[in-house]
Amino acid sequence: MADPTVPRLTAQFDDISQRMPDEGIEFWFARDLMEPLGYARWENFTTAIQRAIESCKSTGYNEDDHFRGVTKMIEVGKGGQRPVDDFMLTRYACYLIAQNGDPRKPAIAFAQSYFAVQTRKQELIEDRMRLQARMEARDRLRESEKTLSQNIYERGVDDVGFGRIRAQGDAALFGGHTTQMMKDKYGIVQTRPLADFLPTLTMAAKNLATEMTNHNVVQASLQGERAIAQEHVQNNQSVRDILDQRGIKPEHLPAEEDIKKLQRRVKSEEKKLEKQSGKLPKPNDAH
Repeated sequence: MADPTVPRLTAQFDDISQRMPDEGIEFWFARDLMEPLGYARWENFTTAIQRAIESCKSTGYNEDDHFRGVTKMIEVGKGGQRPVDDFMLTRYACYLIAQNGDPRKPAIAFAQSYFAVQTRKQELIEDRMRLQARMEARDRLRESEKTLSQNIYERGVDDVGFGRIRAQGDAALFGGHTTQMMKDKYGIVQTRPLADFLPTLTMAAKNLATEMTNHNVVQASLQGERAIAQEHVQNNQSVRDILDQRGIKPEHLPAEEDIKKLQRRVKSEEKKLEKQSGKLPKPNDAH
């Protein structure tokens, strides 16, 4: 289903884009981007820009090719003007700023995909947003499972016990299908995690159940593998019941592309994006 906000946001970001006629390089002014990206204060936005500059440098690219501090005159009062600091930003610079933002904000999630693709085609932006959402869901699940592992280790459960707890949770979520059964169904080799091949919805379901377990383990001071496993099974069963009410059975959802391949593809696309964005002219060449 098409996201109704995508056409509006695409038009908004398109409208504030600039182009250097001689070089044919597309760029954006930071002050134009600040509000669409959800920043109310320039000071906060410059912090995000500085993080993006550091990301650019750590990747081995010259930040001056993509970030250019400039001074602009803005109108104040009755026809008066005053200078303000601003930045010229290439598409790659804008992408890095978006990557350093909070993807839970709809404008940031959109911007991460808008600046990642070299096209105005809505369907390609939406495809990239779905890819991004899946990678973020995997990261959230990884973090919640890491927290669970730490929580239960403090309560007398070792790594082997954690594996058993997680497996029992999977069986509850997948309607009796064990982790290995789901791996066999999807054709996943033994050494790879099941989660790397799950669709976004299933990862979100596993994450919700795991977060519920984390919460209740701490709140109820649960101790030992048996009590924690029972809690985790109940939470996965509860999440499954919610999905079932909407006609969704996790074990019937098809596998998706290996998340590791997606991550490698994104890294490759980032390198292409840096080159395709072009370079800002040297300050004495700028128009």
